[in-house]
Amino acid sequence: MSDDAWISKVVIVGGGSAGWMTAAALARGLDRRCQIQVVESQDIGVVGVGEATIPPIRLFNAMLGLDEAEFMRETKATYKLGIEFRDWGRAGDRYFHPFGVYGLNPEMGHFFQYWLKLSLAGEPLALSDYSLCAQAAQAGRFDRQSDDPRDPMSTFGSAYHFDTILYGQYLRRFAQGLGVARTEGEVVAVDQDPQTGFVTAIQLKSGQRVEGELFIDCSGFKGLLIEQTLKAGYDDWSSYLPMDRAAAVPCERRGPLSPFTTSTAREAGWQWRIPLQHRVGNGYVYSSQFIADDQVVEALLGNLESPPLAEARLLRFTTGRRRKTWDRNVVAIGLSSGFLEPLESTSIHLIQASINKLLQHFPDRSFSPANRDAFNRRIQADTETIRDFLILHYHATDRDDGDLWRYVRDMPIPDSLAERIALFRERGQLVIGPDEMFTPTSWLAVLLGQNIRPRSYTPLVAGHDSRAIANGFRGMKAQIARRVEAMPNHADYLKRHGMWAADAVIA
Repeated sequence: MSDDAWISKVVIVGGGSAGWMTAAALARGLDRRCQIQVVESQDIGVVGVGEATIPPIRLFNAMLGLDEAEFMRETKATYKLGIEFRDWGRAGDRYFHPFGVYGLNPEMGHFFQYWLKLSLAGEPLALSDYSLCAQAAQAGRFDRQSDDPRDPMSTFGSAYHFDTILYGQYLRRFAQGLGVARTEGEVVAVDQDPQTGFVTAIQLKSGQRVEGELFIDCSGFKGLLIEQTLKAGYDDWSSYLPMDRAAAVPCERRGPLSPFTTSTAREAGWQWRIPLQHRVGNGYVYSSQFIADDQVVEALLGNLESPPLAEARLLRFTTGRRRKTWDRNVVAIGLSSGFLEPLESTSIHLIQASINKLLQHFPDRSFSPANRDAFNRRIQADTETIRDFLILHYHATDRDDGDLWRYVRDMPIPDSLAERIALFRERGQLVIGPDEMFTPTSWLAVLLGQNIRPRSYTPLVAGHDSRAIANGFRGMKAQIARRVEAMPNHADYLKRHGMWAADAVIA
């Protein structure tokens, strides 16, 4: 292939986390082989609500070469070891979805099946007792993961809570340092090739015309290029996930700095709590079919731990995905590609996953349809897996105290999820695809946390000595307790490693 076949100009429409994550990653991944220009308007607001992530964000930051301490200070970040779910399966229930893995002993290759064998025999075993992340989160402690498989800390895993607006600003400075150009302006028109429909340029309110060969749509819910211009279409998943609105408000942070997100089921949805260094992010995700906006705001403000720092913001959305994430020479990344509620903190991850796949399928000027279609199939698989995992939280409930909970409990579910549940009910079997983002730990935590119990276990462990297994579990639990006791306090860890912002709240 000759050099003149390569893309020479990428235009990213929209900034925020999606735009600047894309710009930074392309600048790093393409090693300045093409010009990258971000067009954004300060007059257009950024959603900036999602503040919790999952462990792959650490790989993304490492790929960029970010200094973790600087990143933590600049975004006022904290660590996240998982999510605590309250009142989901039944009112009064509580369970923890940890990162990392369950168990410590690599010789116990059938860890969950051993746990299941003992549990079905009447042993009172709490699965979270065998997770370093779950126990550290409960104790408010944190430490660094180890690369040594002999070290218990190799089973640890973590992500971040951070201010997404500050993250976008931080990445903007970083990307500009890599040569990315920024243009301030509002897009008022889009030029297309009359033969192919490819986008050739965008026109700004100032009169400036910005040409490009590959356009990345990071324009948010409106999908300026992918939908308003190219009419890519949208698959509406509201019948499975009826949440269509959110109210969000920050409040003062008081008390210990907990290293986990909290999700509490409410009358017609759920409320999040995300602790940052300088504040706590709160929100109520709900279905407008079952509750009025003013009732939600009243309930949200009534359940805050401290006075709010701003007025509650109302957001509207339609759960689903763009039918074509890549159409012609436009790739949608972020909210322009679709929306899945932040119940499992997947919004930032979907941005990251889209960027990684774009780098793997990066086009030349021929814009191969086969390459584009492969990208779209992979994004579709990602979003459908996340969709099924989110549906599981709602559908697997015994709650009968509201119209929403009765609806989601009884609604039809995708065959793909029904099959997973059926296999698990038989003997705790999990079938996880090689590219799936949710690990066995995630599925186990939610399936068991939502009171789905297997009837039996695999015959592979049937003949194993239950007394020896029980002794191993007792030793494992004690070892985890000792390791957690040796960990520093979460806030102390941040301060000790230069991660605490100078103007953040003292913990």
